[in-house]
Amino acid sequence: MAVEMTRQRFEELVSDALDLIPPEFAREMSNVVVLVEDANADDPTILGLYHGVALTERTSHYGGVLPDRISIYRDPILAVCDTPEEVIEEVAVTVIHEIGHHFGIDDQRLHELGWG
Repeated sequence: MAVEMTRQRFEELVSDALDLIPPEFAREMSNVVVLVEDANADDPTILGLYHGVALTERTSHYGGVLPDRISIYRDPILAVCDTPEEVIEEVAVTVIHEIGHHFGIDDQRLHELGWG
């Protein structure tokens, strides 16, 4: 059973999840924008997606690029959650998972850390 939730409330949950990021990591996200989108056009089942070049992959030639993006997909998150509390937890896990990709952490390691 999917949860019903306004877009505004969902965006508030994403903002709350971003507040959970430790300051030492937040400082490294100065060129990252987090967006709420309805769903991914290529794979409507994914919950989030990092678009960019991970910090660990950047060279001295990196520069003059648009900000990296983290997309959080509202519809699939609401579809897999049964309660507002589950939405809050899933949003936090998804946001932190995608931020992990910005820092160069792969899916396997994120799953090992409990952010999969």
